[in-house]
Amino acid sequence: MLAAVAIAIGSLTPGDEMPTNLPWDKFNHFVGYAGLAGLVGLAGLPLVRTFITVVLYGICIEYLQIPVPGRSGGDWADILANTLGAGTAVLVLAGIRRYLLRR
Repeated sequence: MLAAVAIAIGSLTPGDEMPTNLPWDKFNHFVGYAGLAGLVGLAGLPLVRTFITVVLYGICIEYLQIPVPGRSGGDWADILANTLGAGTAVLVLAGIRRYLLRR
């Protein structure tokens, strides 16, 4: 829950209040949503549900950014980066679970 709040705060902060020395924007999206999906998956939500929940959360945040000054909400490249991050985390968790069940 804390990770989702941190993403919301970072995503809904007006553009002129954002730090200027952050790494590449799409990388931030990828890492943030991979982390969120990883934490949600580790909390026990089934992985398919984890993926769907995190992707829908990312889409909602993108559209909530539209009225925020200095932010370009609804960016499909951001949504893609969010989705790829969530998908990567879910696939890694699935692989780890499969490995541990075979032991």
